[in-house]
Amino acid sequence: MKKLLANQLSDVQNYKLLSGSIIPRPIAFVTSQNNNGVLNAAPFSFFNIVNNAPPMISISAQRAGGKRKDTALNIEEVGEFVVHITDENNVENVNITAAQLKPEENELDHTKFTLVDSENITVPGIKEAKIRLECKLERIVEIGSKDDGADLIIGEVVKYHIDEHIYFGDSKIDALKLEPVARLAGNDYAKLGDTFTIERPE
Repeated sequence: MKKLLANQLSDVQNYKLLSGSIIPRPIAFVTSQNNNGVLNAAPFSFFNIVNNAPPMISISAQRAGGKRKDTALNIEEVGEFVVHITDENNVENVNITAAQLKPEENELDHTKFTLVDSENITVPGIKEAKIRLECKLERIVEIGSKDDGADLIIGEVVKYHIDEHIYFGDSKIDALKLEPVARLAGNDYAKLGDTFTIERPE
C-alpha cells in the first residue's frame, strides 16, 4: 500500500490523486451572468447533491493564483445560476466552454448551444440539456487560502426542467435515457456503463 502525506505533496499532486481517486464525478455545466448581463458558461466536476429539503446542490470553483472564476463572481453578484447535467449528446460542446477566455467573452459563442429563458430566475439556460436546474444562491463558503483555495457554492434548486423522454413514474429519472457523462482524471470521461442493484438493509 502506497502511503503519502498530503501536506508533503504539491497542490498539483494532491489534485491528481483526488481527481484520479474520487471517480466518476458528475459534471455540472453552469450558466451565470453578471449585473451587466454578460453571460458565462463553464463545466465543474467538483459537484454534487447537498440536501433535498430544501433541494440543494454544491459546486466548488477553484481559484488559480488567487483569481476567482467568473462563475463564482457572477453567482455572488447576481445570486442566481443554472446547472445542466452533462450527457453524451452535449459533452463535446460543454468541453469547449472550458477554454480560458476573457470575462467579457461568451463561451457559448464557440458552441452549438441554444439559450432558453429561465422561468423563476433571470439567468438563461441551455435548451439542449436533458436536465437543467434553476438555482438561487444559498451561500458561498471560501475554502483554503486566498491564493489557492476555492469558492464552495451552495445553491437551492427552485425549478427543474426535465426532458419528458427521461422522466417516468413519481419523480423518477431514467438513467439509461439520460446518458450521463462523468469526469475521470486528465482528459478522460466515462459513460454510465453496467448498473446493478443492492437492497438496503432494514
